[in-house]
Amino acid sequence: MKEEKLIKKIIAGDQEAIKRLYQKYQSRLLNFILQKVERHEDAEEILQDIMISAIDYLPLFRGDSSLYTFLCSIAKHEIADFYRKKKIKTFLFSHFPKLKYIVSQALSPERTLEKEELKGEVIRTLRSLSEGYSRILRLKYIDGLSYGEIAKKLKKSVKAVESKLARARQAFAQVYLSSSYS
Repeated sequence: MKEEKLIKKIIAGDQEAIKRLYQKYQSRLLNFILQKVERHEDAEEILQDIMISAIDYLPLFRGDSSLYTFLCSIAKHEIADFYRKKKIKTFLFSHFPKLKYIVSQALSPERTLEKEELKGEVIRTLRSLSEGYSRILRLKYIDGLSYGEIAKKLKKSVKAVESKLARARQAFAQVYLSSSYS
């Protein structure tokens, strides 16, 4: 199937065309990602993000390059985002050591923090944030929306959503740690 026809079908929402896109480029993109990312698990996750972004951005594809080149361009952005998130996580855990403890306690099977107590702390922290930060965190972590879904709901680009979520997470961590566990 020619690229133009495949792209038109994907934009129209054809699930089989989306599967063909994934099957056709999965291996090449994974190899491309693995040249820049060490862990195979991370590369697989980035590949999924690329495919989601590709579907979101295909209507903007003008055909000035091959579809693979277009996907590699998206891949470069997703890889940069991966490292940016990793850097933020490292920054937060190194500058707010109690945050790492809270996260590990909240996620451990033998949780020492009571679920309702933790839920109350999270709700109080969300209420103390700006409406924009609070809303985007609720959409992502409570409603479980993807970046693309949040972008559509807020009428913003996926990149703007990712950036705002990073700032919102940092603001949440600062408020949560200063009010509850300082």
